[in-house]
Parts: sequence; C-alpha cells; structure tokens
Amino acid sequence: MKRGTHLLWSMVAAIALLCAAVPSVRGAQSPEMAKANQDFSDGHFREAIDGYQSLVRSGHWSANLFYDLGNAWFRVGDFGQAILNYERALALDPRHPETQANLRLARDEARALEMEKNGLERYLDAGTPTQYSIAASIAFWLALFATARLFFLPRRSAKLITLIVLSLCLFAGALVALYTTETGSNGRDRAIVTAKNVEARLATADNAKSVLSLPPGSQIKILSERGDWIYAALPSDRRGWIPANSVERVRL
Repeated sequence: MKRGTHLLWSMVAAIALLCAAVPSVRGAQSPEMAKANQDFSDGHFREAIDGYQSLVRSGHWSANLFYDLGNAWFRVGDFGQAILNYERALALDPRHPETQANLRLARDEARALEMEKNGLERYLDAGTPTQYSIAASIAFWLALFATARLFFLPRRSAKLITLIVLSLCLFAGALVALYTTETGSNGRDRAIVTAKNVEARLATADNAKSVLSLPPGSQIKILSERGDWIYAALPSDRRGWIPANSVERVRL
C-alpha cells in the first residue's frame, strides 16, 4: 500500500475511533461512591442521593454517577430530578442503554412533555459535543499537514489532494454537528422542569394567562432570562414564561 493511501485510511480510522469512543467507563469506585451505592442497596435512598450529589458538587462527573443519582430520585418519587439526571447521564454518554430505558420509564410515569427534534438532531444524538470537537480538530490538522506536504512536493499528488478535500469535508461536517448539538433542542440551553404544578405563562406574573401545563421532567429550551423568570421554547412548538426556580439546565 502506498504512503498516501495509508495516511488517508489512518486518518479515517482515527476519526471514527474517537467519534465512537464512550467517555464513561465503570472502574474502581471511590469510598464516597461505594458508600452511596451501599445506601442505595440498603434502601436508604435519601442518604444515597446526598452521597451522589456530594460527588457531583466535587466535579467527579460520569454517566454512571448521574444514572445512579437518577435511580435514587426515581425511588423517592421525584420524577423531575430523576429525568434531569438521566438526561445528564446521556449528555455524557448517549449510548448508555440502562439510562435510555429508565428515562423512558420515568417519562411515562411523569407524563413529561418532550421537545420535538428535527431529523438532523435525531441523527446527531449519537455523538457528543466533545466527540465532534475532537473530530473537527483531527480533520483540520490533517488537512493542514497534507497541504504543507503538498506545497513542498515537486509535483502535485492526487492522493494528497484527495486527503485534503476529505479532511476539509470532515472538518466542515464536524463543525455543523457541533453547532447543531450546541444550539438545538439538546444544546447548552436545554433544561428540565423539576418542580410540580408548573404553568408556562404569557407574561412574568403568576396571574398571567397559562400557555401550557408542564409536568415534572418536561423539556424546555431557555431563550432568555428576566429576573426570576425564564422565557422558553416549550413542547408543542409553544413559548412562554416559567419561574426560574422551577427548572434546571441539563448541562452543569
């Protein structure tokens, strides 16, 4: 196999490997995690919640931690917090099958409302912003190095030109994916309703006309903030004002 072809396939394999990588793997447990898990096993769910949340506050985030925290909230009947933490787990690992199954169960129990996704968003849910950023970085540097090599060659190389074109296409595609995941319904402004009896309203007043009732666990997208209120895109393609203390962003 010639050198240019080998380089091309190495680039494709590297990007595919990084994009498919799963960021959360169960490994050795810390004493705090082990104690929280033991509390959960013993049926002490409130103590388990305290232990898991302590780990979250310390920045020891993983898909498994948020999955376990979601399970603990589910056991005490708080579906809003359960769904929030399942969503946080999937934001770190979209392929976490146990979380996907439990999230569907929690949504059914809470009758939570979901934001509609377009076709591109559903397709891009398989990756995370970190993975798309890595893919864009690899593609950019491969295109740069291949261009530099082509510049110093005595004659043009069709294989190097092909490598540059493919790298730039992959770079552009990764940027589009990153932008879509950051600004779409699953982006950085996605939030979950955690309070009960929440009504989205036409104005920032408790007596303003209701737009939509939002059960705990319902998805929204924060558009702007005004004092103690949030203006949000809602399920069913509606918009309204919600008390800020009734929702939490999925991304910490």
